[in-house]
Amino acid sequence: MLKILLLSLMAMTLSAEIYDGVAIVVKNKAITLLDITKEMEASKIDVKKAADILIRQKLEELETKERKITVSNSEVYDDIKKTAERNKMNISEFYEAVRESSGLSSQEFKKKIKQKLLSQKLYAAIAYSSMKEPSEDEIKEYYELHKNNYEHPAAFTVIIYQAKDKAKIQEKIDNPMFYSPEIATNEQVLPYNRISPELAGLLEKTPLNHFTAVVPDGKGAYMSFYIKEIESAKESGLDGVREQIINSIMEDQREQVLGDYFARLRHNADINIIRMP
Repeated sequence: MLKILLLSLMAMTLSAEIYDGVAIVVKNKAITLLDITKEMEASKIDVKKAADILIRQKLEELETKERKITVSNSEVYDDIKKTAERNKMNISEFYEAVRESSGLSSQEFKKKIKQKLLSQKLYAAIAYSSMKEPSEDEIKEYYELHKNNYEHPAAFTVIIYQAKDKAKIQEKIDNPMFYSPEIATNEQVLPYNRISPELAGLLEKTPLNHFTAVVPDGKGAYMSFYIKEIESAKESGLDGVREQIINSIMEDQREQVLGDYFARLRHNADINIIRMP
């Protein structure tokens, strides 16, 4: 009898510990206090926004399973391969660049890509029938309201530092007076419209007279760009950004449809908020 009582008490204690770690239950799927804390730290947001994001993620996961939406390993690989090719890298170089920039291992990165593709398929299934191409008036109005979003530097004057030893490039960044014959330098003017979106984004977010992060050069070595000069902002004009505007309007439409859909789903779902961090 005593043995049975002790086992019961142990089971109750274990259940209490598990229950204590749960913050929210969405259709019998748990969101833990640790999940919320990690989301707050990663996204630099408050507890309510973190909880909202995680509830939405759980609802998406459940909806994906209910609709039997799947993503194969080959689809994940193809997506990664295309992104690597846009950046003029092979797969291993791209994985290394991801690891350096985000700290994600190749397996963790594949998992994120799979989740992205699942979400894309789910969003397409939900929103497709509710979306329509914008009219010419809508395109013009959107452009006038968001004109500043379509201004960008005309070109970057950079000094490219390249070496086979990544540590040498990092030492140059940490100490600009450092010299090594192993580091090759090459000054170039890079027109904004002639470089990849990923490189443009990297250069745009790097302040003038600063180095970018060290990245693979696509040839088995490494490089960093020193931003020497940025040519003044250039307005693309409506015709130059028409496709971008159409995509932006369609994206806004999609987000509205999805927001409404998941708001209704959340309203009708069995969600139990137990406690918050």
